[in-house]
Amino acid sequence: MAPSQLSQLLAVAREMRIAIEQKQVLKTLDGIVLGEIFYEPSTRTSTSFDVAMKQYVHAIVLRHPDENAIDAAAAVSTVPIINGGNGAKEHPTQGLLDLFTIMEELGAIENLIITFVGDLRYGRTVHSLCELLQHYRVKINLCSPASLEMPSGLIQQIRNRGQLGVVSAELSPKIVGESDVIYCTRVQKERFSDLGLYEKVKSSLIVDPKVMKDAKKKMILMHPLPRNNEVTPEVDKDPRAAYFRQVSLAL
Repeated sequence: MAPSQLSQLLAVAREMRIAIEQKQVLKTLDGIVLGEIFYEPSTRTSTSFDVAMKQYVHAIVLRHPDENAIDAAAAVSTVPIINGGNGAKEHPTQGLLDLFTIMEELGAIENLIITFVGDLRYGRTVHSLCELLQHYRVKINLCSPASLEMPSGLIQQIRNRGQLGVVSAELSPKIVGESDVIYCTRVQKERFSDLGLYEKVKSSLIVDPKVMKDAKKKMILMHPLPRNNEVTPEVDKDPRAAYFRQVSLAL
């Protein structure tokens, strides 16, 4: 996606959010029928598309554990295919939502330090957001257990763009203190063939009120949800916790 297209899409998203807040009836997609095909469990993504089509009402939203399923479907489909998540590779619509959330919460996307925390190997929302961030002047920190480090090819892409900051197995006070955005992901049990490894790493990086004490006053904590225990419930009342607002922007 070209930067000009991305800017236009975010501008339209803002216009639609304002229209919804003002209880306007949008007819942008009147007459359009959406088909959803989810081969993996989905609550947040499927609900977002359901609500969107009911509000704005021919496309298919496809989620599949096979990373190549989207390309295969697009090659034979006569209607547009929207990627609702393909295995551990990508989740483009969530990436767009996350980019929009950053813009709405902080006013701009330029000159930010964005720290990704948790499962960066299988965390497809992280992969998609990092892809979109190539169009902005940002620094990207990566914090994960060694076994869940972001795929080396993606790390190299970020490095080649001059955006790579710290790569660490710990979320240190220094990293927390410099971050404008901390983006947490859950460790997904369904991605592990070795359940012993899952148990070992599932709670290795946790954001709680103690961690948030080291964060800036003006920053946001994001999470694509649902969560396990990587962000404790005590953080929910912190005004910097943006994940519920993040979800609301999808509806």
